[in-house]
Amino acid sequence: MAEKRAHPAPAEDEESLSIVPSKKAKHDEDAARASALPAPNVQLCGHEGEVSSLRFSPDGQCLATAGSDKAIFCWRVFHDNENTLVIQGHTNAVLEVHWFSDGSTLLSSSADKTVRCWDAESGTQVKKVNEHTGIVNSCCPQRRGGLFVSGADDGTIKVWDTRVKRSVHTLRCGFPVCAVAFADAADQVFSGGVDNAVKVWDLRGDSSSPCLLLKGHSDTVTGLRLSPDGSHVLSNAMDNTLREWDIRPYAPPNRCTKVFTGHLHSFEKNLLRCDYSADGGKVTCGSADRMVNIWDSSSRKLIYKLPGHSGSVNEVVFHPKDPVIASASSDKTVFLGELTQ
Repeated sequence: MAEKRAHPAPAEDEESLSIVPSKKAKHDEDAARASALPAPNVQLCGHEGEVSSLRFSPDGQCLATAGSDKAIFCWRVFHDNENTLVIQGHTNAVLEVHWFSDGSTLLSSSADKTVRCWDAESGTQVKKVNEHTGIVNSCCPQRRGGLFVSGADDGTIKVWDTRVKRSVHTLRCGFPVCAVAFADAADQVFSGGVDNAVKVWDLRGDSSSPCLLLKGHSDTVTGLRLSPDGSHVLSNAMDNTLREWDIRPYAPPNRCTKVFTGHLHSFEKNLLRCDYSADGGKVTCGSADRMVNIWDSSSRKLIYKLPGHSGSVNEVVFHPKDPVIASASSDKTVFLGELTQ
């Protein structure tokens, strides 16, 4: 089900931003390969609808993808890129998918108003929660532990424990929630939505209102991601900006430390996500211009602008170990590609 694809040539006005190398002899290209992918670019086909979300497993050996066809696909990342498992059970589009830190369980949120946990080996559903009364746009597991959080159109954020049947916290936002993230210590939850703000919720005390309001975006926040060291949060919004926020306890009042531009949201109003590289040196996010955009996180320079997709790029993620990215698109396909520098 995997189809190999060669590097597309960059447009003339994007030449300085593209990582596509000049054409080399085949033996030179193979010698310079940076990963065990069977080709520098690999296209994965199999979804019957828009692909909205994807994540690498913690060990980097598997890629989970999900979308509007209600299914979650698991792919072998290296060698033959085989589709090893198709998980079915949701009754509407799957909007976000994640791995728990042990790599044995998948987490998914859906327009069917549920959040579900799946055994990644067998595809068996191991937990289903359905307290939300609206579309569940986002979910996120704790990076070290068995808790997870979900956010929905019903204006609530719920914190769950895999060992407990009911939610352990309910946070009332008052507006539809499009994106959530979880602090490493499980003491804070981050949310973003149609009120344009990133909200920080403290689970240790009074959680009736956010303990911190991060203002700067002028349109709906569609994606959130915690930095690898847990000190910052990245947010993507429909105002066509990607922002980084300092969430440390004694940070200066202006917590927006960086603004990245160059990507695009459109009339489609897809929930375009964002991500950090494993070392925090690069950031990326989805873009409606059909391009994969990657910035240097220190200089804020747009260093890669990669063509290939024929529809909105809804999510781009970095491999946890190798210089490899994966992108999910409304064109029903997924790309795996090497970063050459």
